[in-house]
Amino acid sequence: MKKLLMSAAALALLFSASASRTFALSGPATQSGATSSAQSTQSKDKTPPSYDMKPQSLQDFDIMHKKFVDLATAIPAEKYGWRPAEGVRSIGEVFMHIAGANYNIPNLMGTPLPAGFDPKTFQNSLTDKAQIIAALNKSFDSAHNAIDAMTNADFNKPLPKLGPDANYGDVIYILVTHAHEHLGQSIAYARINGIVPPWTAEAEAAAKAKKQATPEN
Repeated sequence: MKKLLMSAAALALLFSASASRTFALSGPATQSGATSSAQSTQSKDKTPPSYDMKPQSLQDFDIMHKKFVDLATAIPAEKYGWRPAEGVRSIGEVFMHIAGANYNIPNLMGTPLPAGFDPKTFQNSLTDKAQIIAALNKSFDSAHNAIDAMTNADFNKPLPKLGPDANYGDVIYILVTHAHEHLGQSIAYARINGIVPPWTAEAEAAAKAKKQATPEN
């Protein structure tokens, strides 16, 4: 899985309509002696995983779902067109980018795309806040169902078209980490515009209430 993340360009290919479905997942052709030794050790490791990837992935992904929708709801509609610089995704476009990725990434392991879905135009297909939130919900539900339909064995199912060591679990790993990446971006966008993420506001309010309820010595 480490080799899967070595090429940042691989993830970019997911969202290019003309991109090939094959990725350079195995990294550089030559490796240092230390890296080769580590890989050899990993290949001999037959120890079962310490936890089940399926429930862990679903739990993490569902947390991302709630946070994205909560944040998208907290951001005023007039801020959806805000962007930090020309040529950079706006707030609304980031949310649509995530929604598109929730379809595109599972499609790598055969999950069907929605009817009429066009990866070239999807990101800019909606600008209305309510419609974008609805698109987020729909896409997260779709990706959740794709994970939920997998068996534990499916996570280790080989996916040679993505690379010699790739498997379905790698696809889910990309799906979850991609959501984390753009949640951080969305939080930064919100903060710049003076918006506190709802879960942070709730935690701060709870901490303040607890402090007020605790008598000072």
